[in-house]
Amino acid sequence: MANHKSALKRHRQSINRRSRNRADKSMMKTVIRAIHEAVATGEKETATNALQAAIPVIQHTASKGTIHKNTASRKVSRLTRMVNKCQAVG
Repeated sequence: MANHKSALKRHRQSINRRSRNRADKSMMKTVIRAIHEAVATGEKETATNALQAAIPVIQHTASKGTIHKNTASRKVSRLTRMVNKCQAVG
């Protein structure tokens, strides 16, 4: 580990940022998992509600820089298509 004052501060900051990023990513994965489970069981309304709850979480994760904005858009797009396909089948 570093000994310079500035390097020690950078280390502290990186630990805090990593913790925040991991929490955001974990929350995002949890809401996405809820959508996958709802689609797998064929619950159309639950999947739609889960998608509406997940979109702001995914966008928040992107706005903080934890994931790239295009990655967030791709995730939202794919999840939306998956939910819509579930509705068309049911």
